Amino acid sequence: MDNDEFGRDPAVRSMRRAFGQMERLQQTMFEAVGLLPLDRRLRAWREQALQSSEQASARAGRRGLTRSEDEAALLYAHCLARILERGRITVPVAALNRNEAFEQVIEEILQ
Repeated sequence: MDNDEFGRDPAVRSMRRAFGQMERLQQTMFEAVGLLPLDRRLRAWREQALQSSEQASARAGRRGLTRSEDEAALLYAHCLARILERGRITVPVAALNRNEAFEQVIEEILQ
């Protein structure tokens, strides 16, 4: 990382931490529901979750709901959980810290 000037940018470092947290939450969720990393449905579900997350992030940001990297990652995880549930995969409550405000925002964008 010594030669990675781009990686020294605080905004870039923050996004990298958020993406790392998203990956950890995603892995926890997949393990909880028994999805294997090579499941061919995951690509489409991740793409849908990313699209939903981008829309939800803008709306949640305007409401002051995503002020930290952890909150941004949790919002993505909520979007992914909703997409999985649409694909008939039930995400256990214990696999995701529920957040009613996030769930409301996601419900609004997925209508």
